Order: sequence, then C-alpha cells, then structure tokens
Amino acid sequence: MEFKKANILVVIPARGGSKGIPRKNLRSMAGNPLIWYSIKTALASAYNPVVCVSTDDDELATISEKTGALVIKRENKLGTDEVTLDPVIYDVYQKLTSAGQVFDLVVTIQPTSPLLKTSTLDAAIKHLFDNNGIDTLISACNDTHLTWSEKEGEYYPNYEKRLNRQYLKQVFKETGSFLITRAQCVIPTSRIGKKVGLYLLSGSEAIDIDNYEDWSICEFYLRRKKILFVVTGNKEVGLGHAYNVLSIANEIMNHELVFLTDLSSQMAFEKIKDHNYSVFMQKSANIIDDIKDIGPHIVINDILDTQSQYISGLKSLGFKVINFEDLGPGAEMADIVINAMYPERVELNGHYFGHKYFCLKNEFYLTKIKKIVPQVKRVLITFGGVDPNNYTFKVLKAIHEFCMNHHIEIDVIAGFGYNKYDTISGFSQINIHQNIGNISDYMLNADLVFTSAGRTAFELAAVGVPSMVLCQNERELTHFFAGNEYGFMNFGMGTSVSEKIILDEFIKLCHDHKARVAMHEKMVSQGIREGKARVLELIQQLIRQS
Repeated sequence: MEFKKANILVVIPARGGSKGIPRKNLRSMAGNPLIWYSIKTALASAYNPVVCVSTDDDELATISEKTGALVIKRENKLGTDEVTLDPVIYDVYQKLTSAGQVFDLVVTIQPTSPLLKTSTLDAAIKHLFDNNGIDTLISACNDTHLTWSEKEGEYYPNYEKRLNRQYLKQVFKETGSFLITRAQCVIPTSRIGKKVGLYLLSGSEAIDIDNYEDWSICEFYLRRKKILFVVTGNKEVGLGHAYNVLSIANEIMNHELVFLTDLSSQMAFEKIKDHNYSVFMQKSANIIDDIKDIGPHIVINDILDTQSQYISGLKSLGFKVINFEDLGPGAEMADIVINAMYPERVELNGHYFGHKYFCLKNEFYLTKIKKIVPQVKRVLITFGGVDPNNYTFKVLKAIHEFCMNHHIEIDVIAGFGYNKYDTISGFSQINIHQNIGNISDYMLNADLVFTSAGRTAFELAAVGVPSMVLCQNERELTHFFAGNEYGFMNFGMGTSVSEKIILDEFIKLCHDHKARVAMHEKMVSQGIREGKARVLELIQQLIRQS
C-alpha cells in the first residue's frame, strides 16, 4: 500500500469518569490500560500522524504521555455528560493550528474500540484520500435485522415482509473505531462534511465497549493466539499426522486455528478441509515464507523429522515451536517435542516421549473397553489410510479360508488413500468399509485385529483389542509401543513375514483365550486415554508464554 504524504491529526477523547464501567479508560485490559490500545494503534500508522489525547483527568494524562501521545487537558466545561465530541475535537484542532500546525485530515478514535487494527485505520485514511467526493468517512458495521418500533404502547415491524437477513433493507450502525474528516469540516459544532462515506468493519474490530460483557469479549480477542498446524499427509506417509493435529485442534477453543500442508500433501489438505478448518496448501518454494504470511504466535509441526534450518528460521521470526514425532536435527531447537511413537536416545529439555503422550480421537473417549470372549467370532483388518504394501491383501490371503471354515466374520476398513480394491474383490463373504468415521465401533466389535504400527495401535490399546502388527516401513520398526510389552504380537517388517507364519500365529491366538486376555490387560493398563490431556497442558503452557 502506498501512503500519500499528509499532515494528519488523531484525537483520542478520554474522560476520567465513566458510569457504566468506572474508570473505564484506565482499567487494565489484558495487561494494559484500555487507552493504551488506541494510542498504540494510531502511533503505528504509516501516515505518522500527530496523536493527541484530550482528557480532563490527570492520571489519564500521565498514562497517555508515557504511552507516547501528546496530551491536551480539557476544560471543565468540555467534560460534562451533555457535551458531544464535536467541540472536544475542535478544541484540540484549534489549539494545535493556533500554534502553527497545519492538518489535511482530523481523525477521531475512541478508546472504547481497542481491537481496531492499524492496517484498517491506514486503509480507511487511504480510502478518503482516493475519493475526493467524500468529506467524512465513518466506521460502521452491518446491523441488518428484523426490527420493531414502539408507538403508544404498541409494537410495529420496521419491515414489510419477514425475509432472510440478506434480503432485508441494509442497515448500518456507526462504531466508535474512527471518524475521519477533512480538516476544513472541523468546526465548533460539527466534524461531518456534506458528503459522508461509511467504512465497514466486521468481527472484533467492530466492537465498542459499553458494558462488562463487551469488555470480556475484547479481552478474549486480545488474549487469543493464532496457532498454525503444519502438516504432512500423502500416500507415502499416510494420514496419521492429519488425524493427530485434528484431534488436538478439536480441544482448543479459545484461539484461532490455521492449518498449512506441504506441497506433497493434497490428501491431508482434503481431510482437514472436510473438518471445516481454515487450511492452506504451500505456495512458496520455501514453506517458511507461507508461515510468515500467516503470522502465527505458535507453530505446531507434524511433518516427521525437521531440519535445523527450518526450525531456526521459525525461531528467528519469533514463533514458538512444537514438533510431533520428530527425530531430526531440528528437534533440538524446538520449544517442545512430543514423540509418542518413537523412543529418544538422549533425554533433552522440553522433549516428552512415550505412549502416555498419545492423542486419541474423540470417539475413543466414549468407547467402552473390550470384553475378551473365549471364541473369536470377528476379525478386523485395518492398515491405515493408505496401506502402501497392501497388507490387507496379504492377510486376507493368509486367513480367509480358515475364517470361512470356522465361521469367523472379516471386516476390512480401507482408508482414505487405499486404491487396491481389485486385489481383494475376489474374497467372498468379507465386509469392506471405506473411509469410515467410527472405527472405534469396529474395533470394539472385533475379537482380533490385524494392523500396522502407527496410530491405530494406540487406538486399539485404548479399547483393549488383541492385535497382530505388520510394520509398513523401517520407521515403524522403531515404534516401540506396538510390541509384546504392551500387549501386541508384532511380526516386524510385514514384507518379510510369510503368509504361513501369519496364519499359524493367528490360529494359535484364536485357540488361546488366556493369551488374548493377557494381551488385553497389558493394553488397557497403559492409560492411553489420558495422553491428550497431558499434551494439551504442554501446549497451553507454551501459549501462556507467547
């Protein structure tokens, strides 16, 4: 935005008395006096205005001067409840111009609009400069509603037909954010010229503080942080990272949440978009440029191993950084690292690892614990969102005949990225479910499960279903949780295990009720359901520091 050189006066009128909220302009809002926000907003303007506070109060004068504003003490006759702002603004304008200063525009900013952004103020000033036919520009918001009027004790609608809001005659309400006028329009009785324009505000910027409820809303916005989740998710790595951050995001209500996926992660982008979050895909060659444009307070990475250059770039921009499942060199520079799946060789400050930090999806907190019955009647096969090695087919080939001969039902859950349906279409009497949203129900109904060593293993432990694990890649071999110690039968790399071994071990478990009970007991004793609360507390601690 180009800024025209101009002489601009910003007047912030601030009385010491306030009946609705006593000493309102001086009271602390999110750690600063209310008037501090308006002064700082004006002083930050690219137009470099003269910022002057008009007040009748010594304490307000002191605070305003310390914040950086010029102060003009208001005469008693201008401090009564009956006096409008017009003579107050003229008083400041007249005193400064009498001292030799010249102004093109005079801007009134009310301290009761602390959420006004400097960028919005500058855009409004530019709008007035660019439109010579406008004398005065007033901030306003759309206030179109079905309204009524009262006359002699009876109520009458201010509309002819009851229509949806977008079809009603538009009504706009002034806000106290700003009134910008050409200097020649400022006279003792008015600041408004013949031609008036409205500059529409929305959301938090349109809030005026009239009562304690408004005050609370403003404090909410001022304390609110922007949290950016940077996520990877594709056919190679699956969608576990997307599910993890979505699980966390669902628990964070008081902050602005934004998602960013890397260039290879169209699948993750679509999954997050389906949940109606604000999500962007990387556009710049260096993803840090995208992050800089978003401007978060905290960056939460769920992108596997990070590089030092990436994390140092984020830290140099002043962002707090949290990494999930990160064993890369960048992990040492992050504020917090949470590795639920991978063990860490060296204990580092701010690093938290182990299954007690796993974040379950919400559905599992309402799912019952599995009761282990003597006879296996139902088997579930689920290898994540992609199943790149097609273990679904391999397991079906191994166990299908035995299951059919022993009247064991087979459920197959194919994930978001699975595309090998042709290989399993020849198996009779199996139930194939695609991209379902209630996997916990299928887990609870199963007596045995085949899965990989990713997020699903933790979910199965939360329900307590005996499970057999085939690792998809070398990285999954390091997922220490999906092993015997915690109740799983782990075959190691699934590409190396034969169908015969899979069948033999499956038959043994089907016939060994005691072994399945022991697996179940190990699983449910790990307290997986408490993991998300621990992670959220770590995140909240960092939010409070930012």
